[in-house]
Amino acid sequence: MNANENGVLRRIIVPPAGWLSINFREIWRYRELLYFLSWRDVKIRYKQTVLGFLWAFLQPFIQLVVFSVIFGRLIGVKSDGGDYPVFLFTGLLPWQFFSEILSRSSQSVVTNANLLTKVYFPRLIIPLASAGACLVDFVISFTILAGLMFYYHVPLTLSFLAVIPLTFLTAFIALGAGILLSGLSATYRDFKYAIPFGMQVWLYVTPVVYSVKVFPARWQWLVSLNPMAGIVDAYRAAILNRPMAWENLGISVAVGVALFVVGIFYFRRMEKTFADVV
Repeated sequence: MNANENGVLRRIIVPPAGWLSINFREIWRYRELLYFLSWRDVKIRYKQTVLGFLWAFLQPFIQLVVFSVIFGRLIGVKSDGGDYPVFLFTGLLPWQFFSEILSRSSQSVVTNANLLTKVYFPRLIIPLASAGACLVDFVISFTILAGLMFYYHVPLTLSFLAVIPLTFLTAFIALGAGILLSGLSATYRDFKYAIPFGMQVWLYVTPVVYSVKVFPARWQWLVSLNPMAGIVDAYRAAILNRPMAWENLGISVAVGVALFVVGIFYFRRMEKTFADVV
C-alpha cells in the first residue's frame, strides 16, 4: 500500500512474476467467492424450470436410450463383452462431465464480464467455478449408473474406487481446455460458435459409443493422444472390473497436462486485457 497527496491509502495490485505462477494462497482466500459462483451457476441453470434438478437425470438418461437404440441395436456396435447400455453409459458418464465443464468454462469469462469490470479477484476462479457447478450434475448421473449395474447384475468391486481419481483427472483435463478456450473466446467471439461443433466432433473421435479395441493394438497409443480416450477407457476398466490400460492412460494424462499448461499460459497472458475486451 502507499498514500497519495491527500493521505489516502491505496492498494496497488501487481500480477505475480512468471508466466505460469498460480497464487494458490490467493485462490484459497477467495474460496467463498468460488463457492458462491459455483452455486449460483447451479441455481441459474434450473431456475424457473418445472422439473428442476430432475433435468440432470433426464438428459443423460435420454441420451443413453437414444444412443443404445441407434448404435447398439440398429448399427450393432460391439460392447467388448457385456451389455451395451452399461458399456455405453460408462463412456457417456465421464464424457458428459468433461464436455459440460469445457463448454461452461470456455464461455465463463464472457458471461461474467460484469464482474471482471467492477471488482478484483483471481480471474482463474471464474473457470474453476464452472467445474464446481458441473460436479452436481455428475453426482446425480451416478444414479443412472447404479440402476444399470443393478439391472444388468454388474458387481461392485474394489476397482470402482479408481473412479475417484479419474474424476479429478477428467475435471483437470476439461479445465485445461476450458481455460485455454475461455481466453480465446474473450478475444475472438467466433469460438462461441466453433466450440459446440468441435465438441460434437470430439465425441465421435473418443471411444464413447465404441470400444478402443476397434483400432489395431499397435495404433491404440495414437488414439490415446486424444486426452479423453485413455480416461474413458479407464472409467470402463474401473467400473466393469477389467484390466487397466496403463500405457494408454499415461499418454492421455500427459497430453492433458500439456493442455493444462498451455491453457494457463495463455490465460495468464490475456487476463490483464479481459476487462477491456469483454
